[in-house]
Amino acid sequence: MTGTRPFEIFLATIPGLETVLCDEVRLKGFKRPAAVPGGVTIMGGWPEVWRANLWIRGASRVLARIDSFHVTHLAHLDQRIRRAPWADVLRPDIPFRVEAACTTSKIYHEGAVSERITRAIRETLGAPEAEEGGVLVRARIERDVCTISIDTSGVLLHRRGHKEAVNRAPMRETMASLFLRQCGYSGNEPVVDPMCGSGTFLLEAAEIAARLNPGRSRHFAFEELATFDPEAWEQMRSVKSGRTPSVRFYGSDRDAGAITMSLANLERAGVSEYVTLQQATISELQPPEGPPGLVIANPPYGTRIGDRKALIPLYRAFGQTLMSRFSGWRVGIVTTETALAHAAGLPFLPTTAPVPHGGLRVTLFHTAPLP
Repeated sequence: MTGTRPFEIFLATIPGLETVLCDEVRLKGFKRPAAVPGGVTIMGGWPEVWRANLWIRGASRVLARIDSFHVTHLAHLDQRIRRAPWADVLRPDIPFRVEAACTTSKIYHEGAVSERITRAIRETLGAPEAEEGGVLVRARIERDVCTISIDTSGVLLHRRGHKEAVNRAPMRETMASLFLRQCGYSGNEPVVDPMCGSGTFLLEAAEIAARLNPGRSRHFAFEELATFDPEAWEQMRSVKSGRTPSVRFYGSDRDAGAITMSLANLERAGVSEYVTLQQATISELQPPEGPPGLVIANPPYGTRIGDRKALIPLYRAFGQTLMSRFSGWRVGIVTTETALAHAAGLPFLPTTAPVPHGGLRVTLFHTAPLP
């Protein structure tokens, strides 16, 4: 039950980046964060749910776990699900839909689970069922334990509301923020992205430095719940945490269209004044004046063998430029191909396992300060 007692809150993220997200959640002051497969759990109440959606950069969605019970057959599920605190959480005037997942359990028919929970909510609460949209109720039966969660985010959290212009296969803001964190970025050093595309790394880096909440411009599903307090939420959202960054951010790309896209996205986010953009090739890349910081890039990977071979000169030129001009700077490169990363000839630190990205698996290769 979720009355005034703390309950478990699950922050989903990209598999393989759970510990990185856990570090962020801990630093943001949430209690007892624990990295688990697929995300991070914390304990709290509805204010913590709102805050997690508003503050946390690396989570893709926030689930409020409102009930959990042992179940081994559908008749038992029928009975038990009607005792869940539906009226405490859902509103009778707001449409809902149910998604179910069953693994290693006596109950294995996901459609039957979804159908029974839908009927129970409809009959006990009177809320209408939605074909699409609506508040999403998630049921997961794993090893005969049924966990009922409410998706409090709605649209995935990488949709901050600022990045409308995108190029092909754009990196999600959530992933970019976690890769920045893996590179040791905390908002106090300059960041250079010489293949900036639609500007995702620059957006996230500048927002972190300016202490802008990632969810400040968007709507959340929790605003449609019975637990929502508009006055308390507005007070939480209106707290001014921003500051003027002490450093600048630099983006370049050989494609003029990418520079136009980046500028439009940065302006929508309100951070364009902190960023310098220019159309330039890798060979023209120079370190900005001032202290060293982080160079981070998501270069093209190539999806066919021939494409990858053709990209080797780009990676080699990138590495040579950095080694000759960027002494003291750290470097991060995101790519699908170990061979391409190694073509850069940079002194990479040990890598972690690849993570899923747009149907591929990518790895962050990053360095300590270059000699």
